[in-house]
Amino acid sequence: MRLEARYDPCTAGPADTAVVVAHGFTGSVDRPALRRAAAVLARHAAVVTFSFRGHGRSGGRSTVGDREVLDLAAAVAWARERGHARVVTVGFSMGGSVVLRHAALYGEGHEGRTEARTDAVAAVSAPARWYYRGTAPMRRVHWLITRPAGRVVGRYGFGTRIHDRDWDPVPLSPVEAVPLIAPTPLLVVHGDRDPYFPVDHPRALAAASGGHAELWLEPGMGHAENAAGEELLTRIARWLTAPEGPGPSPAPRAWPIMEA
Repeated sequence: MRLEARYDPCTAGPADTAVVVAHGFTGSVDRPALRRAAAVLARHAAVVTFSFRGHGRSGGRSTVGDREVLDLAAAVAWARERGHARVVTVGFSMGGSVVLRHAALYGEGHEGRTEARTDAVAAVSAPARWYYRGTAPMRRVHWLITRPAGRVVGRYGFGTRIHDRDWDPVPLSPVEAVPLIAPTPLLVVHGDRDPYFPVDHPRALAAASGGHAELWLEPGMGHAENAAGEELLTRIARWLTAPEGPGPSPAPRAWPIMEA
């Protein structure tokens, strides 16, 4: 399956670290909120953005966080192919759940998958558990995913092609994945005014880490990349790139095709 992606070199000069950004449900590589986030992150590291399956110009259909882990793994491996010794991930909403599960499956302790390994992970506005319907926005999301009429709206209204089959088996939930992430550094970021997932979600994720995760509860913040301001994105970038050392800067490459 083919994925659209974009590589942006660090605007401050050579960077050993690349940040791979995982967007939220119905997002894509060229959405303004993602491009704004990428521009801030690129002041501190090279940045890889991509569209998950079923989104934008990528192939396939969205499985809403299940097989998207394979898409992220392909993007991380591609960043390493670009010459970056250190590759980190940040995900928003659905992308936040994906970076958590990816870190559990491809983290520092998984020596057999070194090309897709993440060296640090930040999950922003991520759910802790599947099938959450406790807020009106999430009930609308579930209608979009589970109903034929909703999937039509997803395709033509949001440019998102959604798979029509239920998960089988149900993938590891984010809160179940978190204990498997250590020793990879983990940051959990969440707004205290998130209309989709209340603050019990980030608290559950942090608790599941057994003290390994760093938790930032952001006053007044809403949901995901649309609500992440420049100051917060800068702090996240600095957290992700803190161990960065000097290294070569690969040449720019725009709108490539990857295989997932």
